Amino acid sequence: MFLQRIPLAVIGKVFAFQENGKLQVIGRRILLHFEAVDSAFLAWVNGVHIGYSQDSRLPAEFEITDCCHPCDSDKENVLAVQVMRWSDGSYLEDQDHWWLSGIHRDVILLSKPQVFITDYFFKASLDEKFLVADVQVEVKIDGPKDSPEDVSSILIEASLYDNEGWHDCATNEGKVDLTSFNVANMELKSPPAGSLGFHGYHLSGKLEGPKLWSSEHPNLYTLVILLKDAAGKLLDCESCQVGIRQVSRVHKQMLVNGLPVVIRGVNRHEHHPRVGKTNLEACMIKDLVLMKQNNINAVRNSHYPQHPRWYELCDLFGVYMIDEANIETHGFDLSSRFKHPTQEPIWANSMLDRAIGMVERDKNHACIIAWSLGNESGYGANHSAMAGWIRGKDSTRILHYEGGGSRTSSTDIICPMYMRVWDILKIAKDPTEDRPLILCEYSHAMGNSNGNIHEYWKAIDNTFGLQGGFIWDWVDQGLLKEANDGTKHWAYGGDFGDMPNDLNFCLNGLTWPDRTPHPAMHEVKYCYQPLKTFLLENMAVKIQNAQFFDSTRAIEFSWVLQGDGCSVGSGILDLPAIAPQCSHLIELQSSPWYPLWEACAAKEIFLMVTAKLKYSTRWTKDGHVLASTQLCLPAKNAVTPHVINLDKGTLLSERVSESLIITKQNSWQIKVNTRTGTIDSWKVNDNVVVTQGVFPCFWRAPTDNDKGGGPNSYFSKWKAAFLDNISFQTSHFSTKELTDNTIQISTVYYGLPKDLLKSDDFEKVSEDSNSILFKVDVSYLIYESGDVILHYKVSPNIDLPPLPRVGVVFHVDKSLDCVKWYGKGPFECYPDRKESAHVGIYESSVEDMHVPYIVPGECSGRADVRWVAFQNKDGVGLFASTYDDSPPMQMSASYYSTEELDRATRNEDLVKGHDIEVHLDHKHMGIGGDDSWSPSVHEQYLVPPVPYSFSIRLCPISPSSSCQDIYRSQLPR
Repeated sequence: MFLQRIPLAVIGKVFAFQENGKLQVIGRRILLHFEAVDSAFLAWVNGVHIGYSQDSRLPAEFEITDCCHPCDSDKENVLAVQVMRWSDGSYLEDQDHWWLSGIHRDVILLSKPQVFITDYFFKASLDEKFLVADVQVEVKIDGPKDSPEDVSSILIEASLYDNEGWHDCATNEGKVDLTSFNVANMELKSPPAGSLGFHGYHLSGKLEGPKLWSSEHPNLYTLVILLKDAAGKLLDCESCQVGIRQVSRVHKQMLVNGLPVVIRGVNRHEHHPRVGKTNLEACMIKDLVLMKQNNINAVRNSHYPQHPRWYELCDLFGVYMIDEANIETHGFDLSSRFKHPTQEPIWANSMLDRAIGMVERDKNHACIIAWSLGNESGYGANHSAMAGWIRGKDSTRILHYEGGGSRTSSTDIICPMYMRVWDILKIAKDPTEDRPLILCEYSHAMGNSNGNIHEYWKAIDNTFGLQGGFIWDWVDQGLLKEANDGTKHWAYGGDFGDMPNDLNFCLNGLTWPDRTPHPAMHEVKYCYQPLKTFLLENMAVKIQNAQFFDSTRAIEFSWVLQGDGCSVGSGILDLPAIAPQCSHLIELQSSPWYPLWEACAAKEIFLMVTAKLKYSTRWTKDGHVLASTQLCLPAKNAVTPHVINLDKGTLLSERVSESLIITKQNSWQIKVNTRTGTIDSWKVNDNVVVTQGVFPCFWRAPTDNDKGGGPNSYFSKWKAAFLDNISFQTSHFSTKELTDNTIQISTVYYGLPKDLLKSDDFEKVSEDSNSILFKVDVSYLIYESGDVILHYKVSPNIDLPPLPRVGVVFHVDKSLDCVKWYGKGPFECYPDRKESAHVGIYESSVEDMHVPYIVPGECSGRADVRWVAFQNKDGVGLFASTYDDSPPMQMSASYYSTEELDRATRNEDLVKGHDIEVHLDHKHMGIGGDDSWSPSVHEQYLVPPVPYSFSIRLCPISPSSSCQDIYRSQLPR
């Protein structure tokens, strides 16, 4: 609790600037408006108590005319505000976010005439063909209680003006006569004498050919309301931006302007890394620009009414919104001593007040398509009361509420959170359920997450009754904190001595706190893209316009044909405009890529179709990529890899202590440890290439999703199975010279818990012992060319849980920091989050591959890698690829070891190693993301403990080496 004294400029009864800069007043009323204070406050003006308010996210307004000093007084007006951090309203504000108390929105002084407009509600209804709009506005006014005749003689006028016309004229001509863009005047319709219901003024009119508002076409009009006296003199006026659109519901569908728009949404908390819950307009605009650029068309205000400017901007940019009441009581679910507030009559007024305040404040915004009764507050009679009041007040929108199971009578849409794909499909196919299903929260974006999101959209795009959802959530809620040494970092729960706390559980956004997108944003943009491209069985390409209101007239389509990662040809697609919800078919033989595909001799051929905007918009420049899809075409010509001709030179091998040193003249040297059976080092032309390796690896640094679920989490099961604590014991090592230029090394590893190796019991372990976690048979073939072929046979203990990975780990010299690969990219991707990543040849530095999640864990992976090269600045380095019939690999390279990523609790605590740790995985478990508190990796992305076989090729490379030529080649059998 704190007391804040705010000196006001001279306040009286009307504002007028004088030469001395002081504010003076003559005969007007003064209103004091607090947009939001957390959680409650008392206020005084000049020592006079003017009132009390609570609800941390809604405004409070007081008339203070009689408390102010007269305008001819020399006294200074002083506002004093006492803010309480906690109040009984806090029991209704138990949201998962930072609880930061204080005055976090604007405090405004308003000067109004004696009679003024206090409120208005704009509505529009459309005919069946959406060609004519009946527009109306309800207006409330207020006047002196002692002079009611001052109100009875007033005149009210209301008009609509076309914004698009204003903008075009202002752009082309500069000065504009705004009155020429008046498109509708609304006339006063007096209510019958003694009528019940709304006690105000009704004005109505018609608008022919209205420009409808939608996310794709956010058309707005300017509403102007004038208040005049009997002589026609202007007394007061109000104005705002309004949109004309229809929100309705039919069987299993929510409609906007008669069409079942798909919600491609995110949840958004108000959060700024420097100013907390205070809103900056620049940050709001940045949010909306990023959302639109990534095909996000909807936002759920989680979990309270947000800053008034946010609504105006969503109207302007075109973002569908669920506006949510500031009600969340989930803490009561943990208490058995108290009856839940939603079922208590004494809480009814408080809950109703919050729902009513939200609707009354925000009712004129076109972006709002649904009102929400709050979040995670169970279900009770108080919800029914709120739903009844809102439905009676506003029939132009639908109702949303997830609590009580997401299928109560108080919600017009089924809106579950974190429901699995198979369960939403069951509801959609339920013949007894008439409502559409829109996930209010799904795909929990905590750290390295958002796996499986494409599985949701496969279901949504192909199932009637599924209409989208809102990802949790938009931004990592980290706060910028300065350490003692002057460095700054993203702080999370507990970093301010706050107890209790949820540690990093508020770090679950698609962006970092500064709005830099996480790699998962690419997957969101891809799954949300409004233009889909498909390859049909007959090799025809189908381009589908999934938009509901826009044709592709303003979109340019292009194509690129790639063979083995290299461009074969490209061009612009000359397509007719594709109407909304329609498609266009490109037959193979008439396609521009057909002759190139026929002649291409590549092993793999990919066609990429890209859609770009031709013109700049409010949220991006022309050339912005709206959608991009890569299609795999079958190879037209059989490719036979050429066999490398080996030199006649002889390999030299020498045993020195516990090392076998294999040398090819002055070209390269490999040192094999005869005790561990692995490569200790590898030199190429006196350049150290490999510094440690190559060992089997089955462990990854746990992600937030891996840790979710307590004892049932993957992490807990891995720890219980000692997967984080394995040591490999060599039980067999042999060498064999096959020819003058080939040496074979065979090794058998037994993976056992390190603690067992430290005890005398290890000597008693037999080959069939249950203590053995893995048996790994490894065969190295070392060729005169410097090629090393590694064949692995992995036999896990069948009692193990799903494995994090099955692959190898080794270390290359830190100078080999230029990474080039042929596979998915260029950004981080994993087996269950790789739809947006295209197969190609990419380059990156090891530094740039690292993804600085605030809490470290497994990161920097690249999926479906065919080959990868690690080179120094001179081009010398190491090449690695799959070999024989082994499928593409999961690859990562980092200055941070797996152990270091597991140890550190924040990115800035990471300590770089002396070299680069490389992982090449035959199998890598998905990262999950359906939620972060239960095992959520889908079955097809798990790595079961069954036998695996795979082969990897390693070889030295020089500046003149062609990685593609090496990949296409084959070594003698």
